[in-house]
Amino acid sequence: MPMLTLSVARTIIDAAFDRAAELGLKPLAVACLDGGGHLVACLRQDTYAILRSEIAIGKAYGALAVGQGSRWLAAAAMERPHFVGALSDLSGGKIVPVPGGVLVKTADGIVLGAVGISGDTSDNDEICAVAGITAAGLVADTGA
Repeated sequence: MPMLTLSVARTIIDAAFDRAAELGLKPLAVACLDGGGHLVACLRQDTYAILRSEIAIGKAYGALAVGQGSRWLAAAAMERPHFVGALSDLSGGKIVPVPGGVLVKTADGIVLGAVGISGDTSDNDEICAVAGITAAGLVADTGA
């Protein structure tokens, strides 16, 4: 069975940081979780704000929790706040329902895990997550 390995996570993180540099973004934290929601790797750039790593993990965790990229979860929070509130309660507050949490899939649709990024705008965080996942030869699902 395919897995989100440390090697793949490092490829994703490095490519996400490269994309952030190209765009001139603020310092990021990038977290990669496996399909069971376990942290594989999380790296942060220098001079980032506190809690960025936790927010990145929460974005990825939220995507895994609902099987959709966190862009979908952000829309659900607007349309069905009680549902997303219940998800937050059920997860012990681990879910961060804003864009920047992207599912990592194989070409045939198997979910390997999720990437969460925090540090710039949510849209820019998501752009970097997609760039990282694509650089690793995998499919990004933003939930759009």
